[in-house]
Amino acid sequence: MTTDQTDTAPPRPDTDTHRFPCGACGSDLRFDPTQRALICDHCGNVEGMGAGAGPFAMISELDFQQALNATLPQAEIEETRVQSCPNCGAQFELANDTHADACPFCATPVVTDTGTHRHIKPRGLLPFALDQARAKDAMTDWLGGLWFAPNGLTEYARKGRSMDGIYVPYWTFDAQTESRYQGQRGTHYYTSRTVMQDGKPRTVQQRHTRWSAASGRVARFFDDVLVLASTSLPKQYTDGLEPWDLSELKPYQPEYLAGFRAEGYQVPIEEGFGQARAYMDRMILRDVQFDIGGDEQRVTDVQTQISAVTFKHILLPVWLAAYKYNGQTYRFVVNGRTGRVQGERPYSKWKIAFAVLLGLVIALTVGYFYAMSR
Repeated sequence: MTTDQTDTAPPRPDTDTHRFPCGACGSDLRFDPTQRALICDHCGNVEGMGAGAGPFAMISELDFQQALNATLPQAEIEETRVQSCPNCGAQFELANDTHADACPFCATPVVTDTGTHRHIKPRGLLPFALDQARAKDAMTDWLGGLWFAPNGLTEYARKGRSMDGIYVPYWTFDAQTESRYQGQRGTHYYTSRTVMQDGKPRTVQQRHTRWSAASGRVARFFDDVLVLASTSLPKQYTDGLEPWDLSELKPYQPEYLAGFRAEGYQVPIEEGFGQARAYMDRMILRDVQFDIGGDEQRVTDVQTQISAVTFKHILLPVWLAAYKYNGQTYRFVVNGRTGRVQGERPYSKWKIAFAVLLGLVIALTVGYFYAMSR
């Protein structure tokens, strides 16, 4: 029986897991990206997401200094059961009744333990918008577009095991900055001079730069500087999944995680802020150069005061596939919102050899006809 979403009481999660029992048959519900509701694959029951927060609810920030001092309110801390992969080091959450699994990041078999991870709770997330079928289509289409990918791998991925939907941890940072700088402004000017070219005099313009001292102040408010809090995947893959529509962040509700995994963050918050600060410094330098103006800029000193630093721990949706093919592991990630794909680019030695051979044949043929025309 299908239950109308507006009349359904919020499902009650099992203790310390992201599992929700079906109100009709007791099986596990899962969040369905296409219906944006909890559904039961066993009996077809559909249940609403619960009251949660309103559609325009703001996701509040947390104080960065409190996090550094370990003085965040206890309500912002949670403890989850996790497993660390012995091969790639990934940490992912486990259900209480799970004792053996395969790492979703590298396909390594993992025998679970009962370790727990105490960490800052997520404040918001982007729910999955693509279901597994659409994510897999995006991945196989991407593989099919790689000229030198082995045909066997593409077919294996198409028919292989299911993909894992994983919420990947990120930090976002807000900060107000004020920077005072010193430097020089370069202004180009030109003089004429005569040179000899092919035995004849010719007038050319020679560029010079006149430098003058420059100093001033720039200010910028940084909003939601995004920092990956995972080390399980190469950063170039996760960077390649951007942009993320952070304006669509939802206040955290565990119902969104029903049927999915969530990775624990491995990048401590202070290290995450260091990465955010490096990004801020690059943006501030660009602001300083723009403020100096002229045709060229030299920046000799920048002193930045940073204040009102706040942060959020958020989760972003990624479909992940890890395949072992001919003794090698290939990993592919799909943005769970846009379908953008990144991953290892596999190469077929036979296809490369054929392409080289074909190129030689074409070159020899062109050379032959060119010689005949002479």
